[in-house]
Amino acid sequence: MKRVVLLSKHPVIRWVGRVARRRVRRVALITGLFLAWQGTSSYLLAPHAVTLLPAPTSIVVAFIDLLRSGEIVFHVVESLKRVLVAFTLAAVVGVSLGLVMGWWRVLGHLVDPVVEFLRPIPPMAWIPLSILWFGIGDTQNMFIIFLGALFPIVLSTIAAVHGVDRTIVWGALTLGGTRRQILWEIVLPGALPLVVTGLRIGLGAGWMALVAAELVAANSGLGFLIEDSRNLLYTERVLLGMVLIGFLGLAMDQLMRGMQRILVPWGVEFKR
Repeated sequence: MKRVVLLSKHPVIRWVGRVARRRVRRVALITGLFLAWQGTSSYLLAPHAVTLLPAPTSIVVAFIDLLRSGEIVFHVVESLKRVLVAFTLAAVVGVSLGLVMGWWRVLGHLVDPVVEFLRPIPPMAWIPLSILWFGIGDTQNMFIIFLGALFPIVLSTIAAVHGVDRTIVWGALTLGGTRRQILWEIVLPGALPLVVTGLRIGLGAGWMALVAAELVAANSGLGFLIEDSRNLLYTERVLLGMVLIGFLGLAMDQLMRGMQRILVPWGVEFKR
C-alpha cells in the first residue's frame, strides 16, 4: 500500500495524470458541444434544420460523399497550396521588414507611416483591384492571403525587437560587440518567441483572408466550396467547409507550436 502511495506521488506519474485529465476535459467539452448541436438540429430546429443548421451527422454524410467523388480532396489541396505559399512569403517579408523597422530606428520612423496607413485596409478591400491586376486564380488569392498575414507578423516582430532587454545590448556594446553580432546573437534569439507568436497570428489571419478571396474570385478551394454550396442551398456542405478550415488551421497551428518548442525552447511557458 505504501508503495502505491509513493508511486502516486512520483513527479512523472503526477505529470501523466495532469496531462490525462486535461485531455479528458477537452474531449468531454468537444463531445458535449457536438451533442448539444445534434440535439438542437434534430429537435429544436426540425424540420427547418436542413437549411438552417444541419446536424453533425449530416455533415459527416456530406464529407463521405465528397470524399468518394474526390471533390473535397481537390478543394483542400488547392486551399492549402495557396495558404502555404502566401504565408511563407508573408513570413519572409514580414519578419525581415519588422527586424529592419525595429532595429534601425531611422528606417522604422520612415516606413512606419506607410505600414500604419496600409494596415487598417482590410484584405477584402483589395479584392477588386487584385482581380484587375492578376485576374481570377491562384495569384490573386495568394496576394489577398499575403496581405492578411503580413501586418500581424510585421507588428509582432517590431514589438519583439523592441522588447529585447536593452541592458544586455548595452553590455555587449561595452564589451566591443558589433551591431551585426548583437543583432544575430542577442536580438534575434531574444525576439524569436514573440516572432513565432506573430507568425501564428498571421497564419490565422491568412486563413480568414483565404475564405474572403475564394468566396469572390476563385473556382476551387474551400471558400469556393462554401459559396457554391450556399448558392445551391447545401448548408451541410457550407458547414463542412467551415469545419475543415478550422481543422486545417488548428493542425497548422499545432505544427507551429511543436516547431516553437524545438527551435525556441526558452520562449515556451512551462505548463503545470
